[in-house]
Formats: sequence, C-alpha cells, structure tokens
Amino acid sequence: MSAAGKIVYLVTGANRGIGYGLAGTLAARPDAIVFAGARDPAAQSLADLVAKHPNVHPIKFVANDQVNNEAAIAEIKSSTGQLDVIIANAGVAKYAGPIATTPLSEFKDHWEVNTLGTVVLFQAAQELLLASPTGAPIFAYISTAGASMARFFNLSAAPYTSSKTAANFLIKALDAENPKLIVFALSPGWVQTDMGNSGAAASGLAEAPVTVEDAVSGILSRVDGATKEKSSGRFWNFKAGTGPFDIPTDEVPW
Repeated sequence: MSAAGKIVYLVTGANRGIGYGLAGTLAARPDAIVFAGARDPAAQSLADLVAKHPNVHPIKFVANDQVNNEAAIAEIKSSTGQLDVIIANAGVAKYAGPIATTPLSEFKDHWEVNTLGTVVLFQAAQELLLASPTGAPIFAYISTAGASMARFFNLSAAPYTSSKTAANFLIKALDAENPKLIVFALSPGWVQTDMGNSGAAASGLAEAPVTVEDAVSGILSRVDGATKEKSSGRFWNFKAGTGPFDIPTDEVPW
C-alpha cells in the first residue's frame, strides 16, 4: 500500500480499551494508516473496526516477544515502507496485594511485559521509526500516574506500578540517547477499561472516573503536534483536571 502523504501509526494492545479507542479515532483521519497490534489480530473487535475503516490493518503483536516484534515491524515496512508514530499501549496489570505476600512470579510477569516489552519494541522498530519521512518520529509510552515517585499513591499493586516506573526511566534514557526521537510517557487517567474498572471496584467505586473517549482525546492532544523541544523526555498527563482523582497539572511528576 502507498503511504505517500500519510502518517503511519502503530498502536499496540489495540483490540480493546484505550488501544482500541486510539486505533478507531486515528483511523477516522483521512491521512492516517493504522497498524493495530494485538495478540489476536483476528479478534472480532478489530474485524468490526476494519469494516468501518479500511485504513486499519490488524497485526499480530506480542509484548516482549523479540521474534514477533521484529516480524511485526518487518510487515509494516513491507506494507508501507515507513513508520511515523508508535503508541506503546500494550501492558498487563493483573495482581493487587501487599509486597510481603506478592509472588515473585507476578513481579517477573509485569516487568517482562511492561518494562522489557518497551525495550524489545523500540529495538525492533528503531531503524524504521527513526527514518520517518516526517523528520519527527514519535514513541509515546502509555504509563500510569501510579508510577510517579514524587506523587506516590499506594495502589497496593507494586508489580504493575514498579514496572511502569522502570519503563518511565527508559523513556527518559531514550530521549537522551536519540536526538531525533520524540519520546515521552503519558498517564491516560483512571479509565473505564476492564483494568480500570477492576481497580475501581476494589476501591468501592461503581466504575473508573475517566471515559475511554476522554482518555483517547487527551492522549492524542499530547501526541499531535509533539516536538522534541516541548514534548520529549517528559511525563504528560492526559489532561489537567480538578476532580477528586485528577492530577491538576499538565505533567505528572516523575
């Protein structure tokens, strides 16, 4: 397919939740080609999205699988010859409890996907991404406000939050190491996804306070028009807010 005059996106974890919302919103743009990465690219949700938007291309993506990530990027290169924006959304959050009784396997599972998966994806994509004809390649990492050290909030989910904190460090390092790359972390808010609503239920709430639509809108407001000078190496809030669960600033403290 020709990518002339188009922006080529890769959104990982795109079969549901925030990733699905991002893929659908981007696909509505006439200048976008969207590769929707998912463990099951034949998922019904993605089939429905393709039926509405022929510029969406489901692609098999398994976080922290080097062979798979390299194959996925090779498929993008073969199809379009370019990659301009990665939104690294795929992640895992599946355990809550005090550190004293958390199985070590949970730490390993979360770090392998949320932290090492970021490295594997960047290493696989770097050559194609940095060659983006836009001259402004973007690698946006979907983090969590729970990863903030300066604004610590005890979620009793150390495997998840520590893995995201470590990935945030990688984002800072990637910014320093790559003068052409626009790379930053994003907090999407406490979103009404399976993951977010599960946490809300554990906290006695009916659902998480942020809709997927608001999270997607906020995330893309940070991605669109991002520059090395104003955006890179920073930890962005999807939007500043004044609600009881909101962060009132544009950036989340590291």
